Amino acid sequence: MKQFKPINLKQLMQQKEKFFFFCYISILVLLTILEGSIALDIWRRDHSIFWLIFSIVVLMMAENIVKMFVCKKFHQKIACYVVDFLGLCALAFLTETKLILPICMLILSEFYLSSNNFKANLAMVTAWEVLYLAMRLVVTLLIKKTLSVSFYSETIGDMFSIAIHFMIMVLALTLYRKNEELVRAVEDLNVSNEHLREAYEKIAETTAIEERQKIAKDIHDTAGHSITTVIMQTELAKLLVEKDPAEAKQKIVAANLQAKNALAELRTSVHLLSGRINGQTLKELMERVILDTSDGTDIAIRSDIDDVKVEEETALFLCNTLKEGLSNGMRHGNATAFWAELKEDDYAVSFVLSDNGIGVDTALLKEGFGLSGMRTSAEALGGIVRFSSQPGEGFEITVTLPKRQRKEAEHE
Repeated sequence: MKQFKPINLKQLMQQKEKFFFFCYISILVLLTILEGSIALDIWRRDHSIFWLIFSIVVLMMAENIVKMFVCKKFHQKIACYVVDFLGLCALAFLTETKLILPICMLILSEFYLSSNNFKANLAMVTAWEVLYLAMRLVVTLLIKKTLSVSFYSETIGDMFSIAIHFMIMVLALTLYRKNEELVRAVEDLNVSNEHLREAYEKIAETTAIEERQKIAKDIHDTAGHSITTVIMQTELAKLLVEKDPAEAKQKIVAANLQAKNALAELRTSVHLLSGRINGQTLKELMERVILDTSDGTDIAIRSDIDDVKVEEETALFLCNTLKEGLSNGMRHGNATAFWAELKEDDYAVSFVLSDNGIGVDTALLKEGFGLSGMRTSAEALGGIVRFSSQPGEGFEITVTLPKRQRKEAEHE
């Protein structure tokens, strides 16, 4: 099915402006012929010459309409300009050059409207000035055989009129086209602003999604670990409630404290509070996690943690990795013992957490939310994380992060 292009109202208005301007000039020429003294003189002398002149003028108007609205390129208009020249020559002889000035201005007006090049317009008006002078000179010599003072005054006046017409037309069209450029620039600016607004909304939406994912990961890493510890403690309390009520009570008290800690961590994650480290070192934070996990449970956790100086974001990531590793080891690996190690050298910080759980074949390992989030966070910090395990051999997490803080200090 044929697709029809929508009407471009802006282009249509521009064409209408050209058409109205052309009609205005055409009416002036017709009035000059029909009601002017020249037309009356010609009519009195010879009706046939009058109608011949009228026919030539109408033909030239029709040709100029074709030239303006049909021919779009200059080489297509060359034949029209040839017709213009021949028509002007005929009118020059039939009216003794008295009617060619308005026709000349009509032809030049069409050229100015179709051209956006000042140099081309200047060359065109110069050529027509020379052509007009030559026409008047030739016709006057052929008809009157001599050049009078009036010839020079009329010729200079007409050529001056053509020059004034050129300046007015070029100035008016320049102002009009500059205004059009300004309108288009404003429209483009509005479109660009709309695109920027849409892009900003998309960025805001993406940021909100990332922030929600970060909150979800924080809740999973912090509150999830604490709740796992609570579950372990209450399970032990159930087993001891009849055999050793005092020990069961101790487990319940520890679980209660851990639950309160989980609530505090949950509030911290949900409200995205800053300063969660609260001045504690990474060593103190990790030792606190280990103590909270092993206190009131049968979980044994040995550690060798150096007092490593890292950025807050890195410290939070390592603490969350420790919590996630302990939680996974107890829930999924049935681990009862862990080894945690934090070391550094001149270029990197390394963290290792291993357990004595049931292990898993890493080829069949499906990384859940915790492990995939751990990998993503490590990569975001410029580091890597590796998971090592075999069935019956426990599970080991190894994290290596670059010493960004030191590099920046050395750079400064």
